[in-house]
Amino acid sequence: MTIQNFSIEYDAINSKNIFSTGDNIKGRIVLEVSKKIQVQALIFRAQGQAKVCWSEQHGQYVHRVYMSKEKYYNVEQHILPTRPHGTDVIGPGKHVFPFSFKITESNLPSTFKSSVGKIVHKLKAELKQSMKMTKTAKTHITFVSPADMNIPGLLEPQHGSKDKTISAFGSGTVAMDVNIERLGYWQGEALKVTVEIQNQSSRMVKPKLIFYKKKSHFAEGNRRMTTSDILKEKCDPVESGCSKTVRKTITIPQELPCSILNCSIIRLEYRLKILLDIKFASNPEIKLPIVVLPEKSSHMAPSNKSKEDETLAQPTSGTASSLSQAPSGRAQGPSGRAQAPDGRAQAPDGRAQGPSGRAQAPSGRAQAPSGRAQAPAGRAQAPVRYPPAAASASDDPPPYGADALYPSYSHVDRHSLL
Repeated sequence: MTIQNFSIEYDAINSKNIFSTGDNIKGRIVLEVSKKIQVQALIFRAQGQAKVCWSEQHGQYVHRVYMSKEKYYNVEQHILPTRPHGTDVIGPGKHVFPFSFKITESNLPSTFKSSVGKIVHKLKAELKQSMKMTKTAKTHITFVSPADMNIPGLLEPQHGSKDKTISAFGSGTVAMDVNIERLGYWQGEALKVTVEIQNQSSRMVKPKLIFYKKKSHFAEGNRRMTTSDILKEKCDPVESGCSKTVRKTITIPQELPCSILNCSIIRLEYRLKILLDIKFASNPEIKLPIVVLPEKSSHMAPSNKSKEDETLAQPTSGTASSLSQAPSGRAQGPSGRAQAPDGRAQAPDGRAQGPSGRAQAPSGRAQAPSGRAQAPAGRAQAPVRYPPAAASASDDPPPYGADALYPSYSHVDRHSLL
């Protein structure tokens, strides 16, 4: 065989071998031949796409297949220029062709795979020769959508309530109120649940907590949905005529896949279901949505600093030698404070001062004593407030502010997702 090895490989940038938006992916195409060959083109491709396919039996003879596909990006680089009427000659031995590209798209879904659907991000090399079939090598990368706990709604508390009147084999009412701290949780984070139960019935009730995932696939106007339990917790029973507050902590599994809400044909969602087990009666239950975010890390965790906390002063070269240096290495002015590159004195927190002596925000506006940047008219800017996330006690709440989380999904019919 003339071509002994044709492969593509890439360099990991972190211990988990994952990539996210803004990352540079570097790698190489390896071609090893036993004797010289003629090549028309050598092409590198990076592709992101989602696919779903499943079949359903309708009646005895009708078998229907549902399929759908969604493309996100297709990067193409000609490592060796295409020569329709000519060829490049590659001699015997091992040849390495480097490549590099940056993931610039900002709203890509994370890598995912199920029995009927997948979201893949792959690297591919194509070797074209005259009068021969194109030879292909490919590999997949694990892509994780960047997480940001500052997305509106993710930090808002979630609440649900439910009342039930018992009529068969008993009497009275049962009520429960459920509260969790917020909507979004990191992988491996503890989720604290508070359940207040008032049992004014003649029956004993047993509280149960179930954390489960919900996978939905969409194709040709149809949906295929499956659910599976991840964690279950049983609580001590509440006797007839008693009230009780139950507090439980559930740890989100470290390796649990992140929620996928930004793909129109695949959705991966999580729910926390709290139910009261009552013998010989239907069990009242509350379902609250949970958004699972990637584990906090320096690779993708959001910064705790706002833009107003960033300093304007940066180390510069060529600073006059007659100025003494602050401990940080910045030049000091006569006041002893470090100077910004433009020569203005800095406030104690490191921000450059305007003529009024107040610290300036990165935009250059003077700040009010509260630290907020002032508008041109001199008024302090009010803090931005977001609407609270809607929590529901219905059988299956809507996809928790999907329009706010992922604006590209504002066209999705929410009722079709319940």
